[in-house]
Amino acid sequence: MPGKTWLFTSESVSEGHPDKVCDRISDTILDAYLQADPQSRVACETLATTDRVVIAGEVRGPGEVRQHVEELARNAIREIGYEQKGFSWKTCAVENLLHEQSADIAQGVDEGDKGEEGAGDQGIMFGFACNETDALMPAPIQFAHRILRLMAEDRKSGKVAEFGPDAKSQVTLTYRDGRPVGLDTVVVSTQHAEGIGQARVRELVRPYIERAFPAGWHLPEEKLIVNPTGKFVIGGPDGDAGLTGRKIIVDTYGGAALHGGGAFSGKDPSKVDRSAAYVARYLAKNVVAAGLADRCQIQLAYAIGVPEPVALYIETAGTARVDTDKLARTLREMVRLTPRGIREHLGLLRPIYAPTAAYGHFGRAPTDGGGFSWERTDLAAELAGHFGATRAAE
Repeated sequence: MPGKTWLFTSESVSEGHPDKVCDRISDTILDAYLQADPQSRVACETLATTDRVVIAGEVRGPGEVRQHVEELARNAIREIGYEQKGFSWKTCAVENLLHEQSADIAQGVDEGDKGEEGAGDQGIMFGFACNETDALMPAPIQFAHRILRLMAEDRKSGKVAEFGPDAKSQVTLTYRDGRPVGLDTVVVSTQHAEGIGQARVRELVRPYIERAFPAGWHLPEEKLIVNPTGKFVIGGPDGDAGLTGRKIIVDTYGGAALHGGGAFSGKDPSKVDRSAAYVARYLAKNVVAAGLADRCQIQLAYAIGVPEPVALYIETAGTARVDTDKLARTLREMVRLTPRGIREHLGLLRPIYAPTAAYGHFGRAPTDGGGFSWERTDLAAELAGHFGATRAAE
């Protein structure tokens, strides 16, 4: 409906949020296994609370890695920035309960038909892209991530020593005719040093709001909400227990698209919870980059031990410029969507996962080392040409 307006909100959390501490530890351990043996199988879960970290799960890989799990966890905590009373990389107890992968699961995954490995579990996975931002991501979650990344960069460099590692942001944008047109409300809660008042924290945060948003997007003073409880000194796992995999909406699209329910961190790419969600994003992003739709959501479904997805479904909210049934068939021809096919196409058997543990798995720039390969748009030109499209997004 022309002229229709609404508000939409997404949140992000920093790398020092208790759940993100756990995601980072789990992905750091995963990277260590993949570094030692790319064929390792890892399902690593972490719990963090006051002065204690507990690591559990199932692995199949070089035994010597397990001997370094405590060191890996401490290094991850140190890199995040925790050296405080109640939670410090130096003093926290680390309990390692990792054990061998179930033989029943291994059999189903390793001995699929036609020489292909089967999916590591049943489930549904979603990928999404839209043309609201240059990264082809929903705008609210991208801006929420950006605020916290900017704050973390200056905290780690020492430029703003008053910030602590734990922080959350929330961004509400005004939409008109399906496009984000301005700011409505921004909420930031950040851990801070003892003795700093709420007014001072507000002034420290304000420049990051200004830097995160496009020029001309004005935020009314009363719509900037900073540390609304008034004090946030006790943070991280000392203030609230953390678990791997509890921030799945922060990790993906901020609620702007569907989610299959499976978490990513700590899982090697034989687990389609992770790899199929990545390839679904990759396909959706290339569809939008090719100019074939303004919005694209792709659902994949798998059965444990079965290599091929049992279904692929495309939803474009009426923005498609091509037949979506034909598009679905074309995508399946272009990319082999078995677990092995996904891993090979995206180069996932590498130690690239620790950086994904905070600030989103999507909307990030691909790296020279193979990180965020699912953000490439290398299929867009071929897709556009296949359908005779006259334009493709950069």
